[in-house]
Amino acid sequence: MAGGLRSSTSHSSAGDGGRIELSDFTVRVADASDTGRIAEIDAACFSTPSSIDSLESVVGSARVRVLVAECVGPTRPGSADPRSAVVGHGILWYAADEAELADLAVHPAFRRRGVAAILLDRLIGEARGTGVRAIFLEVRVSNDAAMALYVGRGFRPVGVRRHYYRRPTEDGVILRLDLTSDESARGSR
Repeated sequence: MAGGLRSSTSHSSAGDGGRIELSDFTVRVADASDTGRIAEIDAACFSTPSSIDSLESVVGSARVRVLVAECVGPTRPGSADPRSAVVGHGILWYAADEAELADLAVHPAFRRRGVAAILLDRLIGEARGTGVRAIFLEVRVSNDAAMALYVGRGFRPVGVRRHYYRRPTEDGVILRLDLTSDESARGSR
């Protein structure tokens, strides 16, 4: 697929609570036809998901990069359906020489397969290629899995936004990735 990053993994879904077998997926730039699925994934992942209207306004915008991870092959337990489906997405906003990772989400059935890492690495690489010097994001203080992913890619805590998240109310940790350092180049694999 043009502009896509292809990755292969193989995981058995037997005995793992109905998790999906992910045999192959591609990362590509989102288009307008993806906004409904992105909204569904947001609703499954976040207590305050993005609306379809807000997603439609950013997909294709010159100041925003929206990537999707698309599974090729079975997308439901026990399914032999060969069609592909969007299983995750990342949204990066650009402002001058900085960017904000506004959203990184993977459908719960496709987690722990490396999809978020692939999306994040691709977004970091694209930001670096456009001359961005730093990427910022907020993450729930209790989201240990996301924190581990971000810190593993070189993001460092730079502050806390008190009561930033709702349902439940929780602090948000502000993370920053310095794209001008040698450490960040090693961290983004």
